[in-house]
Amino acid sequence: MLRQNLFHRLILLGDIFADLNFRRLTKDHWKFLGYIRKLSNPKRGVEVVWVEGNHDQGLTDVMSHLVGVKVYQEYAWEFDGRRHLAVHGHQFDRFAVNNLLLSNLGSFLHLQLQRLDVKSKRFSRYVDLLNTRWLRLSAKVASGALGEARLRHAERVFCGHTHVAQYQKRDGIEYYNSGSWTDSRLTYITVGVDGVRIHEYEEQPADRDAGEHSEADEMLLPAETVET
Repeated sequence: MLRQNLFHRLILLGDIFADLNFRRLTKDHWKFLGYIRKLSNPKRGVEVVWVEGNHDQGLTDVMSHLVGVKVYQEYAWEFDGRRHLAVHGHQFDRFAVNNLLLSNLGSFLHLQLQRLDVKSKRFSRYVDLLNTRWLRLSAKVASGALGEARLRHAERVFCGHTHVAQYQKRDGIEYYNSGSWTDSRLTYITVGVDGVRIHEYEEQPADRDAGEHSEADEMLLPAETVET
């Protein structure tokens, strides 16, 4: 997906790792991280930003050296005359913030389901969807993010965390959730002069040249990009 799009800014919206246990990373995971490091080379003219999630908290010192990118809790930028804000979204989820032990236990059990599940992983994805509905995360995160955007004087705010791609607008502020890449729908967001779009990724031939399909000026990747 990265090779099929042309962009000036790449924002990773958190939870790129389930935790910092690097022993679980496969060759494909390291290949992805290597490509991110290549993108961060100043010669490419791409700004790579990592927004910290609840599962990869505390990785700033590790990731900034390993991948060569800066890590933020919140990231704000100006584009096309508008102020934009990117934040993972767990800050607005009281369960994730106040029940760290239970949250980590849930993550551990979900990882075990991913390992034991069939190739399609329908069961673990269904459990994840039920968990999201039960916590009603989408509404909570959207409400909190819109309030944070208002405080930060941002006109657009972007989150992950809930695994559900979403858009809504309130009092002139636009909220976008980029969804997830560990569920059945692989979604990401582009921000360009033609506006903001939520995309669902469809695999293209591997030999397509970068930039052939998009003229997006910014790109926001979903949370949970690396499934571990």
